[in-house]
Amino acid sequence: MNDDEKFMTAALSEARAAMAEGEIPIGAVVVAGGRIIGRGHNMTERLNDVTAHAEMIALTAAQEAFGGKYLPEATLYVTVEPCLMCAGAIGWGQVRRIVYGASDSKRGYTTFTNRSPFHPRATVVDGVLADECAALMKEFFATKR
Repeated sequence: MNDDEKFMTAALSEARAAMAEGEIPIGAVVVAGGRIIGRGHNMTERLNDVTAHAEMIALTAAQEAFGGKYLPEATLYVTVEPCLMCAGAIGWGQVRRIVYGASDSKRGYTTFTNRSPFHPRATVVDGVLADECAALMKEFFATKR
C-alpha cells in the first residue's frame, strides 16, 4: 500500500463515521510531514449547516493544528471529488496537493468549471481507491431511495 492509499484509507474511515451518523459518507484528512494534522467528515445534519462538509472540517482542524490559515506543504485526501465551495476553500488555503477517490458528476467542481480553483502550483490526483469510495456512496444512497 502506497502513501496515497494509506491516507485515503484514513479518509474512508472518516466517511464510514459519517455514514454511521446518518451523514452523507464523505471523509477527509489533511497530511503534512507524513502525518495527519486534520480530520473531518460530513456534519451537515448534525450541525444543521450546509457548509459543514468533510473538507471544510478537515481544513479547519489542520489550520488550527498548523497555526495558520495557509497549508502550502499539505495534502488533502478526500473520498469524493470536492464541490465548488470546498474547492474554493482548498484554493484559498493554498493546499498544494489534492487527492480524491470517486468523481462526482453532479456536484464535483469539474462539473462547473474547466479552470482549476486550486492554488496555481497545486497538483490533483484522482481515482485513489475510487471503487471503495464510490461503493460507500452507493451503499448510503441505496438506503435512502
